[in-house]
Amino acid sequence: MTAPRIIEPAFRQMIDVPLRVGESPVWDDRTGDLWFVDILAPAVFRLRQSGTLDRFDMPAPVGCLGLCESDVVAVGLQTGVHLLNPATGKLERLCDPDNGRADSRLNDGKVGPDGHFWVGTRDEAVPQTGNARLYRVAPDGSFECLIDGNMLTSNGLAWSPDGRRMFHSDSSGLLLHVFDFDPKTGAIGLAQRLHDFAPDEGRPDGAATDSEGFYWSAGVGGGRINRFSPDGDMVEVYALPFKGPTMPCFGGADLKTLYVTSLTTDNAVGTVIAMDAPVAGVPVHRFAI
Repeated sequence: MTAPRIIEPAFRQMIDVPLRVGESPVWDDRTGDLWFVDILAPAVFRLRQSGTLDRFDMPAPVGCLGLCESDVVAVGLQTGVHLLNPATGKLERLCDPDNGRADSRLNDGKVGPDGHFWVGTRDEAVPQTGNARLYRVAPDGSFECLIDGNMLTSNGLAWSPDGRRMFHSDSSGLLLHVFDFDPKTGAIGLAQRLHDFAPDEGRPDGAATDSEGFYWSAGVGGGRINRFSPDGDMVEVYALPFKGPTMPCFGGADLKTLYVTSLTTDNAVGTVIAMDAPVAGVPVHRFAI
């Protein structure tokens, strides 16, 4: 297998506020705003096109968010999935798929091509026991569990451009899977193992896909973004000067800007950066609310 090409990208810092654990960047193509969270602040942020940064403090750790068809935003808190009204700051509980399980919290999540909010959990036990799950949440608040157990940290959700493949990682388990996916029903096939991560490649954290079907995975701890072909070959490594990138997303008018959140480590505070991407990303899906 050919070694991946190493790239040291030029980038710009987007915010001045330090983040403890920046995560879940989502580009709003309707407004030109960038949304993201700080898990431990805990808070949801909106970076407006004007440069103004809005902060919405949360009552519990917040792992992820997803845009909706209406003006509300779906957020995954430790206490369940809620709907945030940015105009008022009000939170409305939709459901708690994890039902307050001990040693568990909602972690990575995204809206799928099926218009549902997919959200996974992280096993918070010390040592971890493999209790992580992946849920599919419907707009009416009903939900189903698609993966249950034998997983440490559900992460890295992203879909192929045609919506027929779903990528998913176990960041603590250091592996990447792909599933056949039905964009109409949300049904998934059997897991196909694509890559096992070496320590220097970083733990596979949040991710995004581009218009060519390639998968961009944040290598947290390794200071890099790993780009994989649809077949699972690591083709490019975007080397960063800080250790803790957590998740990329594509944005900008042409979806060719890559935004990356990060967490605070011993060599840098958490932040949001932007860099030019060689190819456009896949447009964001919206929760059918």
